[in-house]
Amino acid sequence: MINLKDFADHFALALTKADSKRPQAINIRSKKAFLPGLGPHSESETVRLVKRELEQLWPSIYFKMIELSVVYPELQRQKCDLCLGVAPEWDWAIEIKMLRMFGDNGKLNDNILMHILSPYPGHRSALTDCTKLISSSLGKRKAILIYGYEHPEWPIKLAIEAFERLASSSVKLGKRQSAKFSDLIHPVHSNGGVFIWEISRLK
Repeated sequence: MINLKDFADHFALALTKADSKRPQAINIRSKKAFLPGLGPHSESETVRLVKRELEQLWPSIYFKMIELSVVYPELQRQKCDLCLGVAPEWDWAIEIKMLRMFGDNGKLNDNILMHILSPYPGHRSALTDCTKLISSSLGKRKAILIYGYEHPEWPIKLAIEAFERLASSSVKLGKRQSAKFSDLIHPVHSNGGVFIWEISRLK
């Protein structure tokens, strides 16, 4: 079973590798292409591209061992972002959230923290994902992963620390494991980090 520090390292490297292929996301409303780079992509599309790189970079670990959008046994309308291992037991059930404070145009996105810190289940935030994971039988072990893009005036560290304080009040949060990525090709989303915690029980 892979440990979370290795997975954080692998995820960051796979993200960098996917970015180097200059993918271009399409604006859903205008149908125009964003600037090249992984940064403008949606969370689900980013995870899909990272999965492909994980399987190619470390086939002995990840090939046929990653499944995306796995249905929760207790919540048939909701899906876990990523499971590692072999179905239906799965070694890890991992929920993933993106922290991207700025858009492709360099404008601030004030709503993004809702996806990390909101206490309301309807927002399906990283915070409420913690209790959802623990309340489910999916996965032998469970984790929450946040990947984010840095900005000098809006450091990721503050949001990550706020998440840890809030999450620790409702679940037992393991030690933070992290990895950095840098030199991505998008002018706004050029560097950042991957952060992951094991969640072991409700408090």
